Amino acid sequence: MTMAARSAWKARTRHLPAVLGVALLFGAIYVVQREFRHLNLHDIGVALSAIPLHSLVFSFVWTMISYFILTFYDRLGTIYAGHKVSYGKVAFASFCAYSLSHNLGFAAVSGAAVRYRLYAHWGLTPLQIGKTVAFCSLTFGLGGMVLGGAILFVEPRSIPFFGQHLPAIAMYGVGAALWAVVLGYVTLSKVFGRMKIMGHDIELPGWRMAIVQVILATIDVATTATIFFALVPHAPGLTWLIFLGVYVASYTAGLAANLPGGIGVFDTAMLFGLAPYLSPPQIVGAIFVFRLYYYIIPLFLAGSLFAGNEILLRGGGILRHFGKLAPVQAIGRWSEPDFAVTAATGAVSLSGVLMLLLGVLAPQADFSWINQDYGALAQQAGQFVPSLIGAGLVIMAIGLSLRVNLAWTLTILLLVLGAAFAATQDNRLWVSGVLILTTLLLAPFRACFYRHAQILSGPLRPASAATLVVLGLCLFALATNRPQTLAMSNNAFWAVIMSAEMSSSVRLTVAISMLLGLSAIWLLIRPGRVRYLPWDMNARRLLREWGEGMDQSADGIVLGEAAKAAIPFRRCGRVLLGLGDPVGEESDQVSAIWRLRDLAEQEGLDAAVWHAGPGLLKIYGDLGLTALPLGPDGLPLPESEGDTPASDQYLVCVAERDLNLLLPVLPMLAKGRRIAEHAAA
Repeated sequence: MTMAARSAWKARTRHLPAVLGVALLFGAIYVVQREFRHLNLHDIGVALSAIPLHSLVFSFVWTMISYFILTFYDRLGTIYAGHKVSYGKVAFASFCAYSLSHNLGFAAVSGAAVRYRLYAHWGLTPLQIGKTVAFCSLTFGLGGMVLGGAILFVEPRSIPFFGQHLPAIAMYGVGAALWAVVLGYVTLSKVFGRMKIMGHDIELPGWRMAIVQVILATIDVATTATIFFALVPHAPGLTWLIFLGVYVASYTAGLAANLPGGIGVFDTAMLFGLAPYLSPPQIVGAIFVFRLYYYIIPLFLAGSLFAGNEILLRGGGILRHFGKLAPVQAIGRWSEPDFAVTAATGAVSLSGVLMLLLGVLAPQADFSWINQDYGALAQQAGQFVPSLIGAGLVIMAIGLSLRVNLAWTLTILLLVLGAAFAATQDNRLWVSGVLILTTLLLAPFRACFYRHAQILSGPLRPASAATLVVLGLCLFALATNRPQTLAMSNNAFWAVIMSAEMSSSVRLTVAISMLLGLSAIWLLIRPGRVRYLPWDMNARRLLREWGEGMDQSADGIVLGEAAKAAIPFRRCGRVLLGLGDPVGEESDQVSAIWRLRDLAEQEGLDAAVWHAGPGLLKIYGDLGLTALPLGPDGLPLPESEGDTPASDQYLVCVAERDLNLLLPVLPMLAKGRRIAEHAAA
């Protein structure tokens, strides 16, 4: 396969994790509806009140032990990276990173962003931080493999769904494969010390540290499962090992879903796996307390600590922001964009799930307490309209993760509508409160969502017009079939599709309309394609007019949103490399950088910039790029102890992935720049 073909394949498949997450979420909703349709809020409340005080105390203690164990991930990671940091600092970084990533999802991204922010302030170089992040990510996986392999040998039937449908020999084979991976990792650390994975040359820790990694991760996963196990009542046949098997499988499914906290998927897998031993209300009650202890309380603590640390790091800058701007504007400008986008995406995903499930626990709505006309409207909508709003929010969350401005606008609208419908149910006012809080969280960050949607990226194209027509037909079909579902206690669209009470024609119409409608919405709100100017006389003339006198060879130039700034680029393997900071009007330079990143994503490449100046390093950091100082020869300065040295020029890239690829290319680029400078002189 050629490089172009690989880039095209990567570009087509980059949304697969989001698609998988949505598919698993809807699968989880189906399982809940089919297997646990008799759940109700009263029974869950009774189950919660029945949890003994000593179980709550034990679970809380195990939670503190679990987060204490996680601190040693970072401790070992900094030692492996060659820059040992005091335990107090790594404990702070570990707690903030894991608390935020557990809740916000996309753990590898959100946890890495927090660590980069903190460890860079404590003197670690970008490569050292990258090593620490990779070490922490790998350590958790090792523990899951060890325990997963043990469970598949000892209690293979404890694995939800698969344990009952796959032969034992297949489960033993998977367990053996998991152990082989762990054993191979330790062996490679002992024999070779390095390994190559997907083109990346990785330096392994020593074999002794590798063994400590495995032991530490195994204890951590077992401890986390014990937090949950302490909350469930004693049940015949439910041993700790069987519970561990259910937990590991459920947590793995939650990670695969790529949703914030594995919301919906983890919970459904736990419900399904523990159903033979406990009643659904008992399981849901334990899940609620587990999420409170392991996710929500640490999130508030870590968020407060991290925000306080940011205030200390930035000193009076924040106070000046709040003094000059309205509070909402100040928050929006001060907050870390990547963090804000991740948090907003997670909150919107949760809101979408709540609206989808609004009719599961209490499908009958009570409209007697509100305005009669509004109540009549809500009665007609039933659970059908709220479920459509929930599906729309899930799609919008994907658009938000890609920073689409139209997704931000539509999300605000859907959240307000969802809160209005949820408010019609007097025993579901907390759902309305969650949606309102999500709206308030998202509203200040309009500037973070800068990408134009496909439908707004130019004149209306025939394909977009046809998509709009399809969306209109789907909405019309749903509206004409909704009256036939009014007799259902829960007439959410997914309940209609699965209901045996409905005729096949109605179920098929709703299913096809939803599939085509959601697909049409995605086609309309997805980011528009970024176009670039080829490297010709016109492109070079444009750069010279904007102050770039160099005539160095490039593949093209990317313009800013207003076409008043540009940045030349070259393709270097899997990297789209910008050649210096953007030139042109300062007001359009930032958008040119973002569009360079968009073009790279569009082509399935990583973005990087060579010879970036210090003035725009904050913007490059918002893109997730690490700044490496360059020497007078245009090559990265060697790694050194202490703080990263200041420089007039930097290479900004995904250091842990692309630096080794770029190092052989940079001397050629530096030589070309010197020749161009000499010719210009």
